[in-house]
Amino acid sequence: MKLENLKKHRFIERLESILGQENVISHPDDLLVYEYDGSVDQSIPEVVVLPCSTEQVSQILELAYQEGIPVSGRGSGTGLSGGAIASPGGMQVVFTKMNHILQVDTQNRTATVEPGVINLDLDTYARKLGMRYAPDPSSQKACSLGGNIAENAGGPHCLAYGTTTNHVLSMEVVLEDGSIVQMGGPSRFIPGYDLRGTFIGSEGTFGIATKITVRLLPLPEIVKTFLGVFPNIESACSAVSAIIGHGIVPAALEMIDSTTIKAVQSVMDAGYPEGAGAVLLVELEGLVEEVEEIETEVQASLWETGAVDVKIAEDPEDREKLWSGRKTAFGSFGAIAPNYYLVDGVVPRTKLVEVLRLVGDLSQRYGIVIANVFHAGDGNLHPCMLFDEREPGISDKVMAAASELMEYCAAVGGTLSGEHGIGLEKKEFMPLVFNPDDMNAMKQARNAFAPKNNLNPGKIFPDGSEPYLSPQKETSPGLYI
Repeated sequence: MKLENLKKHRFIERLESILGQENVISHPDDLLVYEYDGSVDQSIPEVVVLPCSTEQVSQILELAYQEGIPVSGRGSGTGLSGGAIASPGGMQVVFTKMNHILQVDTQNRTATVEPGVINLDLDTYARKLGMRYAPDPSSQKACSLGGNIAENAGGPHCLAYGTTTNHVLSMEVVLEDGSIVQMGGPSRFIPGYDLRGTFIGSEGTFGIATKITVRLLPLPEIVKTFLGVFPNIESACSAVSAIIGHGIVPAALEMIDSTTIKAVQSVMDAGYPEGAGAVLLVELEGLVEEVEEIETEVQASLWETGAVDVKIAEDPEDREKLWSGRKTAFGSFGAIAPNYYLVDGVVPRTKLVEVLRLVGDLSQRYGIVIANVFHAGDGNLHPCMLFDEREPGISDKVMAAASELMEYCAAVGGTLSGEHGIGLEKKEFMPLVFNPDDMNAMKQARNAFAPKNNLNPGKIFPDGSEPYLSPQKETSPGLYI
């Protein structure tokens, strides 16, 4: 037996002694399931483990730390930046068995959950008790809370309520060497450094959260959803600026273009008019008096900026129908092409029309169908490049178009990601936004949590030298390469 294979065999035996054989996956055919997340990147892990407790996570991370095996955490695998992709020679820690809602405190409006809990399951459970969990990514039906924390996930309602970091109170975290620490506390007001806020959005490079306490919000008295129908995307963008310009911050403000409308309507009837150039979903919620006071201004803003129709959904079923179309948009793109590449860039709202013109130009120049469905209220774009990877040279065209778009977002004062993270997908673009000193400061923060860079190595930062990693801190090549 080769030395590398012997090392792997012994490592797997030790994992099985901790977790049991049924919770350790190492057969090549079984590992194919964990090759992808929701991005275009791929890498087959050497071994996958499914822990059931914080103590087990601690033990396997301590073992990996001693053996120099790189570790990547994985929730539901819905991430869109390659964050859950295993490093070469590495192990994936998968949290599908740590999926319990541990406690809901109705008086303090908090919930404590394990990282594998599905976002929508928590929200559904909370709603039965008169509360809700506000962050609602489009993958809400599938994504897990642990992954939401790693990427600081957002969603349509983050315009009014903020992203994941605004709703997490505390976390139990296992660090690189297996030690278990607590970050945050029972309220948002705690002394000392905000390690909770530093950890959220660190994309699995600082540690792995094994227990999460989030705050819940009361259900609003009333919810109204407006569907503004526009002849083109430019007039819909004008409506966004008009609504925000009136000092109104809707709970959600979402844009859907004609290509996406056709794709959605081809697989379901979401109530979107197929002849429209774009539709704008505007949701108001809160006290009855508050919503009634501003809904007239919202409707006026829609009509005044060129809407050809404005529909109001007050009934829960009608609202659900409209939102189902928005949240299943990405899946519906399969009716157009078998593959898509989603660019998660952010620009100032005043630049929306300009950047969408660029998207149209890129579509023509590269011969790629690009669909737009995005969080218009905060300028978080999601151009989806639709293609068939079997077509020779098409993947290179897609990446070239995405590069131009990223460069433009940075040039006009935007940034590289609104909610999907940097991961593998956009790490080479980091110098567009951050200078070397900026990135070195970030690496020093990472090294304080994970000095061996053993957790999700190769993510976030461009490939190349690591000036703050001493020789003894270099990442091991893993089980074998």
